[in-house]
Amino acid sequence: MSRTERTLLDGVRAHPRVALAITATATAALTLGAVGAYSRLNRKHRRRELERDVKDSIELLDSRVSTGSGLGSVSMSSSSIINGPYDSAASLALSSAPEASPFDESLVREHLARNYAFFGDEGMQKVRGSTVVVVGCGGVGSWAAVMLARSGVGTLRLIDFDYVSLSSLNRHASALAEDVGIPKVQSLARTLRAITRAVDVQPHVALWKADEDGFKLLDGADWVVDAIDNIGTKVDMLRECSKRGIKVFASMGAGAKSDPTRVQIADIAQTTYDPLARAVRRRLKMGVPSVTDGIPVVYSTEVPDPALGLLPLAEDEHAKGAVHELAPLDEFRVRILPVFGPLPAIFGLHIATYIISDLAGRPVVNPLPVRHRKKLYDKGLKDLVVRETRMRGETEGVRIPISEDDCAFLMEDLHRGRSCVPPFNVPARPVFVRWDPCQQLSLKNVVLMEKEDADRHEKTVLAKWKGKLVVEGGIVQSKGATSVGTLLRHSSSTDSTDSFVDARSTPATPASSVLGRTAPLTREPEPVAESAESRAALELAWGPETVALMDRRGKEVDEMLRWAL
Repeated sequence: MSRTERTLLDGVRAHPRVALAITATATAALTLGAVGAYSRLNRKHRRRELERDVKDSIELLDSRVSTGSGLGSVSMSSSSIINGPYDSAASLALSSAPEASPFDESLVREHLARNYAFFGDEGMQKVRGSTVVVVGCGGVGSWAAVMLARSGVGTLRLIDFDYVSLSSLNRHASALAEDVGIPKVQSLARTLRAITRAVDVQPHVALWKADEDGFKLLDGADWVVDAIDNIGTKVDMLRECSKRGIKVFASMGAGAKSDPTRVQIADIAQTTYDPLARAVRRRLKMGVPSVTDGIPVVYSTEVPDPALGLLPLAEDEHAKGAVHELAPLDEFRVRILPVFGPLPAIFGLHIATYIISDLAGRPVVNPLPVRHRKKLYDKGLKDLVVRETRMRGETEGVRIPISEDDCAFLMEDLHRGRSCVPPFNVPARPVFVRWDPCQQLSLKNVVLMEKEDADRHEKTVLAKWKGKLVVEGGIVQSKGATSVGTLLRHSSSTDSTDSFVDARSTPATPASSVLGRTAPLTREPEPVAESAESRAALELAWGPETVALMDRRGKEVDEMLRWAL
């Protein structure tokens, strides 16, 4: 032993506390090292067990398929599932299952009895003979596919490259805990075939691309459901469908949303408050060919809570290198948005409803692009007061028998958010204006126009009667009164279908009883004899078709009011 070592040993013996500290430190270091080594070995062991379990599950599935008890032949090897689902086209398809004994037609008719009652034989024949391609079978696409199958769609082609994970279970329509690790289309196909044998399910484990293979997957489609959450692929899909004349319905962003009352269907050109829709719209417009409209979408006007942003990445993920290089595929997202499970389901059911109605020949015509526009109604009412004051030759604001609820009824329920002037576009600056100068101001005599059209209407039609407009004979809305618009909108939103039928077949009830109020109801003015001169001016300005349309709208108001009372 060297002199230095002897000196250290003598020092330790002379100071027992130092010896104790050294011993404790050494013991802690050995313990930590042992725990770390055990953890590494344990993780490695669990990975091997998981891989073995997955292989065993796949072998069991293969054996079930070979005996005819499984879902169908799977054109993928076990190694392709373990080592990479994104490899080549050889691992991108699940063939359709062998046909089980089909339902008897009487059983199919019983299954679809309510749909036959709604659409009729001819409509359901179209639905059952249709082919719908669902691209993206996650939270949105899976719910759309389930309802399409339940509603009698004849052929469903399912396309998705992704696999079920534990995080999928909060929103996927068919995934079970035991499905974790299998393709989403396989899980969905099993559920659809369990629901009905009348649907031909064609699952494909594939990443849709704008190439020859991708185009073949769209062949024969009556409708395509775009439930893709990657913006590049989504734009390629929409552009290709538009170019080929294939009907496509796109889902916009359901992430970080929670208000089901803000979910809307509209043309992509009319979407608001949706960043994904805005980005898709811009890319479609800039590309070749340029696409600006003609694609119905489901989206939400909800402005998400700023706190619900992209989920952060763990520090160990940042340590791996550039964040954009961590995506499983080029241009795919790395970070994700929080998703509240019911919202993707609502999006998917909107899609299925729209497509089934169209296939059956009863399309949803001119869906409301936006709702809950209180500020817009208030602005429209104030502008109408200003115009009426000016045209009556008054200097101060006049009182008119139109309320904010009346404006909401006029915009959403009567004119459905569109200008009364052909081609009935959604106005960028909507304005309410009196229609016929020789009729009293009422719900039947107020129309919705683009501001430029309203200004033109005022100059070419109303100006001839400036200072001589037919007014309401002193009829104004008293304080606390229930407006006609309030009555109509409240009645339509609170009464069931059965009460709607009963209301038309029973004696009229006072409006205050319908709403449970005692306040007086604003009285709808009695019609004034029509002026041939004013009608001629209207036809000259807007054409006889538009004038006839306004006549029909007036009759609709009368019918709605009779029902509400």
